[in-house]
Formats: sequence, C-alpha cells, structure tokens
Amino acid sequence: MRFLGRSLVALFLAALTLGLLGWAGQITYSAMQARDADEGRRSQARERVLAANVVVARAERIVPVLTAFGEVQARRVLELRAPVAGRVVELADGFEEGGTVTEGQVLLRIDPANAESALAVARADLAGAEAEARDAARNLELSRAELAGAEAQRDLQARAVQRQIDLGDRGVGTAANLEAAELSLANADQTILTRRGAIAIAETRVDSAALAIDRARIALAQAERDVADRTLRAEFDGQLSDVSVLRGGLVSANEQIATLIDPSALEVAFRLSASEHARLLDGTGNLVGAQVTAVLDVLGLDVEAVGRITREAPAVGEGQTGRLVFAGLEGARGFRPGDFVRVVVQEPPMDRAIRLPATSLSAQNTVLVLGDEDRLEEMDVTLLRRQGDDIVVRGDIAGREVVAERTPVLGAGIKVRPQRPVSADTPQDTAPEMVVLDPDRRARIVAYLEGNTRIPGDVKQRMLTQLESEAVPAEMVDRLESRMGG
Repeated sequence: MRFLGRSLVALFLAALTLGLLGWAGQITYSAMQARDADEGRRSQARERVLAANVVVARAERIVPVLTAFGEVQARRVLELRAPVAGRVVELADGFEEGGTVTEGQVLLRIDPANAESALAVARADLAGAEAEARDAARNLELSRAELAGAEAQRDLQARAVQRQIDLGDRGVGTAANLEAAELSLANADQTILTRRGAIAIAETRVDSAALAIDRARIALAQAERDVADRTLRAEFDGQLSDVSVLRGGLVSANEQIATLIDPSALEVAFRLSASEHARLLDGTGNLVGAQVTAVLDVLGLDVEAVGRITREAPAVGEGQTGRLVFAGLEGARGFRPGDFVRVVVQEPPMDRAIRLPATSLSAQNTVLVLGDEDRLEEMDVTLLRRQGDDIVVRGDIAGREVVAERTPVLGAGIKVRPQRPVSADTPQDTAPEMVVLDPDRRARIVAYLEGNTRIPGDVKQRMLTQLESEAVPAEMVDRLESRMGG
C-alpha cells in the first residue's frame, strides 16, 4: 500500500509539473504574439520628422569683403645725412631715438669755423673784383675822353693842311709849311689809333672785371652754402629713428645719422592673390580706390584705421606671387611703421545676392529649401563668394526658407520641423563679463602698463582709464596677467 500511495503522489506531481509547463508555454506564446502585433502596428505608425534650422534667403545688395595681412609703412621717410665732414658742435634736445621734431627746427650743427673763414675770403674776393671793375670803368671813360681829344686835334690839323693848300693855290704858301701841316695831321691820326687801342684794352679790362665779379659771386654763394650745410634742419614734422650721432662726435660726408619719419602719413602694404586683385579692377583694368580697414590687435583690443587703396607695385617681385597693393590710412592713431595688421578690403557691391551660412551649401552647389508640408526640396545656386562662415550665392531661392545646417540624414523629400532663428528684437545679454580687482592686483597691472613701452599711448591710456573703475572687463585682465606671467 505504501508503494501505491507513493506512486500516486509521484503521478500527481508529474501531472502538476506538466500542467505548469504548459501554462508557462501558453503565456510565453501569447506574449510573443502580442509583441509581434505591437511591432507590426508600430512599423505602420507616422513617418519620422527631423528638426532643422532654417533661415530666410533674402536677395539684397551685398558688399563682399576680402581679408589679407600686411605691414604698416610711412609714406614720408627722410634719411638724415651729414652734408659735410666735421665735428658736431650743437645737437637739438630732442635729437634722440623716438624724439619729436618740428618743421624747420635745427637738429644739429657741424663746426663752421673753416666754412666761415672761406666765406670771409669769398666776400673779400668779391669786394676786390668789384673795385677792379670800378677802376676799369673809370679807365675806359678816360680812354674815351682822350680819344675825343685826339679826334679834335686831328680835325684842327686837317683844317691847317687845307689852309696851306689854299695858300699854295694863291701863291703865298710854301711847300715846307704844307709838309709840316701834313706831318702833324699824320701824327694826329696815329694818336687816334693809339687811343682806340687803349679803349679796346680798357673794354677788355672791364669785361675781365665783370667775369671776375661773377666768379667771386659764385665762390661767395658756394661759401654761403658750405656754411648753411653745417646746419641740418627738419624738413617736416615727425619722429627720429636710427639715431647714430652724439654731440662732439665726428661725422663723414654723406654719413647717415638718423631717419625722419612722419607718423601722421601712414599706409599699409598687403598682398592679394591674382583672383582677389581681379575683383578690384574697374572696366578699364585700373585698380579702384576700394575702402580698407586696418586692424591691429593690441592685448585683445582691436585698434582700427580706415583708408583707401592708392596704388599697386609695378612688378610681382622675384619669388613672389599675387599683387602688392598699397592703401593710405587716415587717422591711424596707435599705429607705427612695421606693425603687422589684418586688412579688410571692401569689394565692389553685388546686386541681387543672397547671404547664407556656409554649412547650407553642398559640394554640388545645391541647397535644401522648405517646400509644401515642410518637405525639403533641393535647388541649384551659383556660389559667388565665401565670407568667413558665410557664403554669398545667387539663384531662384529669394524669399524661400533654406536649411542652415545640412546633415547626412537630410535630403529632398524629407519632412522636417523647421527651427527658425530668434527675432532680432528679442533682448539678449551681450554685456562683457566684469571682475572686481583687489588693490594689490590692480596696482600690479597698472605698474605693468605704465612700464610697457610697446603699447601705444592712446591704447595704454584707455586701459588705465578702465582700470580706474570698480569693475573692469575680465578678458582684458586675463590677457594682461598672461603677458605679465610670460
């Protein structure tokens, strides 16, 4: 009986186990069918919609700009050279590196003793030549008076001869008296010839005296120039550079002693590629006077000066490419010759042009525009310029909304959720970050600024004025302290 009972219990447990396994299989099968049905319904759900940033394409008059790098130069530079050799006996107080001088100011004077002695000798020679000329003129007048007297005597002798001839014709004269009268007339003619020779000599002497005066005046002018050359004056207002002379030093003729630079007349020289240069030509092939802006980065502060293109170099130069262009700068405060600057050149304006983000253009020069039901359409455009992170194009997309940032998942026919830019009227916080400095930190920065001679004066004054405020820009403080640490 015990065996039968155990067998029945075993059969019951086996049946219960099989029942539970069947129930579990049924539950699993139902769950799998429910999942398959749910996935089938989900695959037939609505299509996927992607978000895309869009901008409106507006056709307008756009002035493209091109960026180059150049060097600031002075338009008026004068090499100061010693005209004569000698010792420097006088030197202007501002004759030093970076010194400021004014037009007409005496810069230096070379020992004029020898030149002044030569000037005195030249003046004495001129006075002697003038005295000789006066004496020659008096001698000429006297010779002419003697000639007049001799001619009068000849006239008297001629009348005496005629009387003797008349007396002989009447038979009362003698041959001896006639011969004596004729001899006296011959002597008078000889005297006239002598007086005329004296006049010729006197006239030659007058001419020689005049030539001597001219030579004396030339020598006097040369002596005066030699004296004037001992003094060097500034031809225009400017600053001195490359000063290499001291008071009491010896200089040789034509030795360069300094360079005078006009800091108010500056220009920037920069190089453009051939294609960029071609954009700045007018219909006749001449360079247009395009407006330029020179930008100098001084410790995070941009110092700018505007100007216009004035000329270009006539040759490319050995080993160079592109075109070297010069632009005159106006009001270039804070700039110095030799500064390396960024040059922004305005190209001729383009009408009916469209500015878009550079990320909106594909390699095939196409853009995606928003169509009906917010579905994308692909349209061709003509690329005109690349302007940093933007492009300038032309095409039949004016007034359409263009996808600003293309991605691999976006294409023609895709439905998107357009994300339009925030209106310009929306207030935004654009104020720079400010920081309050403790007294010690502020004093260190002020001392560094006052001792730094490489920062232009107006920029330094602007920074010092900002440091007087309680709160100062954090970017400026970080840049200054990084320089101090370097």
